[in-house]
Amino acid sequence: MLATLALIALSRGSLEQAGLLMLAALAIDSVDGTLARRVGVAELVPRIDGRRLDDIVDFLSYTIVPVFFLVWIGALPAVLAAAPVLASAYGFSQHDAKTEDDFFLGWPSYWNVVALYVWLLEIGPAWTSAWVLFFAVAVFVPLKYVYPSKLREFRRTTVIGAVIWLLGMALAVSHPEQARVWRLPELSLAFPIWYVALSAWLGRWWPRSG
Repeated sequence: MLATLALIALSRGSLEQAGLLMLAALAIDSVDGTLARRVGVAELVPRIDGRRLDDIVDFLSYTIVPVFFLVWIGALPAVLAAAPVLASAYGFSQHDAKTEDDFFLGWPSYWNVVALYVWLLEIGPAWTSAWVLFFAVAVFVPLKYVYPSKLREFRRTTVIGAVIWLLGMALAVSHPEQARVWRLPELSLAFPIWYVALSAWLGRWWPRSG
């Protein structure tokens, strides 16, 4: 629903509204699985495959909407839109996209985050294209990335950081010009950097002695 509203907002030229809807979808996605398990949705509606539904919604919210966003603002040539879409289609369709020890395998298609930073940081088409191709390739690289809602270590720090990041990004998206003056987009990069660093550490991207 939020993804559809975001597309409608984009068609009307409201980048701020579309950005807020993308952030709202991200926030809901971080807790919907936990809430569904606590309520017992699987027992209440056993004919519905919650994981399949979640993948469908995530593909629309995390890939289709942000890629359309990037093309709409002129940051990504339309011919390159196929790269993130096809890469994410591959990623979402893999049986082991989520590992048994609760990690994402391969970059987890956070195109909504990429799109918002491209807009807020006013990154040009050349650099945007390079970053999009880089992340599209990263989907196929079997590195482990933290699954935030199932995190076991550093959970409290990560949750607090995520909340602060969401609030900061909501403020930046609502008032992009003022946010650029305050350097809020640059400051908010601290959390994505934390996420990648934590993923590298917990996901053992490199061999460790001992």
